[in-house]
Amino acid sequence: MDNFTDDVLKRSHNCGALRATDISTSVRLCGWVRSYRDHGGVVFIDLRDRYGITQVVFDLPKDNDQAAQAMYTLARSLRNEWVISVAGIVRHRGEDRVNPKLPTGEVEVLGTSLSVLNRSDTVPFEPDEFANVAEETRLRFRYVDIRRPDMTRSLVLRHEICKAMRTALDERGFTEVETPFLTRSTPEGARDFLVPSRLQRGMFYALPQSPQLFKQILMVGGLDKYYQIVRCFRDEDLRADRQPEFTQLDLEMSFCTENDVMEVTDEVLRRVCKIAGKQYPDRVTRITYDQAVADYGIDRPDMRFGMLLRDVSDIVGGCDFKVFADALSRGGIVKAICPPGGAKFTRKDIDGYTAYAAGFGAKGLAWCKLENGAFAGGVAKFLPEGVQQSLRERLGATDGDIIFFVADKPSAVNKVLSALRVKLGRDMKLYSEDAFAWCWVTDFPMFEYSEEERRFAAMHHPFTSPRLEDLDKLSSDPAAVKARAYDIVCNGTELGGGSIRIHSTQVQSKVFSALGIGDEEAKNKFGFLLDALRYGAPPHGGLALGLDRVVMMMVGASSLRDVIAFPKTQRGMCLMTEAPSLVTDAQLAELDLKVIIPPEEL
Repeated sequence: MDNFTDDVLKRSHNCGALRATDISTSVRLCGWVRSYRDHGGVVFIDLRDRYGITQVVFDLPKDNDQAAQAMYTLARSLRNEWVISVAGIVRHRGEDRVNPKLPTGEVEVLGTSLSVLNRSDTVPFEPDEFANVAEETRLRFRYVDIRRPDMTRSLVLRHEICKAMRTALDERGFTEVETPFLTRSTPEGARDFLVPSRLQRGMFYALPQSPQLFKQILMVGGLDKYYQIVRCFRDEDLRADRQPEFTQLDLEMSFCTENDVMEVTDEVLRRVCKIAGKQYPDRVTRITYDQAVADYGIDRPDMRFGMLLRDVSDIVGGCDFKVFADALSRGGIVKAICPPGGAKFTRKDIDGYTAYAAGFGAKGLAWCKLENGAFAGGVAKFLPEGVQQSLRERLGATDGDIIFFVADKPSAVNKVLSALRVKLGRDMKLYSEDAFAWCWVTDFPMFEYSEEERRFAAMHHPFTSPRLEDLDKLSSDPAAVKARAYDIVCNGTELGGGSIRIHSTQVQSKVFSALGIGDEEAKNKFGFLLDALRYGAPPHGGLALGLDRVVMMMVGASSLRDVIAFPKTQRGMCLMTEAPSLVTDAQLAELDLKVIIPPEEL
């Protein structure tokens, strides 16, 4: 085993620090060999650490200095990703060899001593910005992937964002409090991750889906303002923007309104954007849930461009087009969007968008073009002149545009057209990729009806307060109840959401009743919270921001896995550690557990 003195292990500068002002300075650098070039008489090394790259030069000795000769020979043996320590003198590269792409590009280090701190096997991929590597390989060799500048920058920015969040809330009098990871299972929504207890046989903890109940209890305890950057866990199906374990900024306030929570969140996000070099508006657009669904077909609208959805049921209701007539007769609607300049689409283009819409459940995609002052192609022949004029006015359509129609039940129409709108906006470059469009979505329905379970479910969670004016509707008309809930959305991605909470046991009981949760079930699942509400619970509210999503948005990544140090795959696996894994029979016996695998899975 190699033994190195402290002077070899301790660097004087990092690999991104040296400038022309350091010329003639003696330095020691440590890092990884990014590349090496042997030019026969001189060896060039690009030395890399998380801070940058510095060029190191080893010259062939011109005398019989055996130590210098050994150092040069060692330099010639270096390979990519070896870890080395180099001492040397900073010098100018020469005007014809300056690299303007590097902050250190004016200088190089002439090596005077070299130590190999560790060798490396041939890496599965080169950790540079331009490596085209399958994600599976990146996750398997995450320790190499993290060396990539993009990954390093993302993780450093994540740290800076967390720091900015803490500073913003500290300045406003919030207190960071840790809440338990091992807690009671309260399954509402996603499935819990369960943890068996060895000491309480047959009993289970659950990993928290959020600190929701604990932060409400902190408000009952009089803490007044709480926050936490906390890990949460949900055993659910995964997508690019979902992980089984994730991090959120959690906050709660007493004696507040929706405006107070949104104002605090705006300040937090303003600080985050400043750190990331982005803009956050002085006043964020607010849009109601109903308006968002009407105009964008979805409760997380992408407001970087227009091309809004328009209900044209009243205009086309009398047309002799069976698809429209059939949908309307079944209580459905007809909505349309008008891509500007879309008349240039070929039939192949239109067929492609039709196929795309079908992937979201569309039974078809009706269309017509506006050319030479008239409607042409597609369903144009079914649209009388008066209908055409009304469509022009409703959609703001002009010559050179195309209109797409979808007819079905409202939820199906909105799902199809919202997805098609986003795709068209991207394909037609209707917005800048660098644009950020923020909005608050408010006035959510309190409940959504589950056809599968034949009962109402909470749209956010069952502790969200209904609007005061809707309290009487909890028993008579639950579908009409609006919640004191709000989501923050950026570029069509929900980054967080919150609500004013229920602080009255009477109101909480009414909400449970509307959800079909009886007294016994409520006590079993949430008894400790209900007990706490009986002891002077103040009015309170809060919000949770998805930290992973926020960082993903700030760096322009397409997946959460690009901003998490050690993420899971879409199947919930860690390819590096091979988790989850089998455990021994002895471990299972301590917990009185036995694994039974169905025969069909063997």
